[in-house]
Amino acid sequence: MTLRQFEYVIAVAEEGSFTEAARRLGVTQPALSHQIRDLEQSLRAVLFERGAGGAGLTAAGAAFLGHAAAAVASARQADSAARAAGLLAGGELRLATLQSVTLGIVPAAITVWRRAHPLVPVRLEEYTHAELLAEAMNRGGADVAVGPPSSTWRGPVRTLGHEEFLIVLPSDDPLLSRDSDVVALGELADRPWVLYAREVGLSLVVDGACATAGFTPRVAARIHYTDTAVELAVAGLGPALVPGNMIPQRFAGHARRPDPPVLRELAAFTRPDPSPAALAFIEVLAEHGTL
Repeated sequence: MTLRQFEYVIAVAEEGSFTEAARRLGVTQPALSHQIRDLEQSLRAVLFERGAGGAGLTAAGAAFLGHAAAAVASARQADSAARAAGLLAGGELRLATLQSVTLGIVPAAITVWRRAHPLVPVRLEEYTHAELLAEAMNRGGADVAVGPPSSTWRGPVRTLGHEEFLIVLPSDDPLLSRDSDVVALGELADRPWVLYAREVGLSLVVDGACATAGFTPRVAARIHYTDTAVELAVAGLGPALVPGNMIPQRFAGHARRPDPPVLRELAAFTRPDPSPAALAFIEVLAEHGTL
């Protein structure tokens, strides 16, 4: 008995005709009939009653049909599982991220990925702006990009959530004497700020938040990295607005929520024909990424 013979039995039973079953399967009617006769001889049982009106199952055929359907379904599931495992058993996953999220939501997902798919290493490249992520995807330079949604990207996008920004202040800042974890951004309007370089996407977030609060921040420093922003703010050079997941749990300064709140949407986006590895990584990122 073969899996192909099982498929022939199922087709004849569903079509009620050897001719229609052969057409559906793309084989000749004599070839199909020959395979069914061989199967009946092997089973020593007649599976179909053949007549002018078509083919109907005998009692033996009806009993056999359920087992044939289960065997075919099981074989297809095994094939799908093997193919999926094979596609995730080699090569590499190319990941593009913003500098500001590489140390935020990505490491936890990579840790889980390495344990689940040790044969698919991750190659990561950082970019300073969301539009550069989109360019990397458009030229085929990455399998998955992680950052704010891009206005120039037209492919699939999976929203991961919103990251919250916090104000970093030195430990001796007078605003910390109040019993509140919220600081109105307007209260910092007259201070020089630790800002991000213009080519860094975070500069748009800070400029937009300050504009909403009614002021343009004065520049104490322009830097490229969030960890530098935290250190300079702790040193007292000026307040800094930093993604909350980029601030160490223990550090010498203090973090406060701004009023109004500052949030940024983060998403994972892929090409229209994502690889199995890309789809699998996005699921890991959605479940284990730290926002």
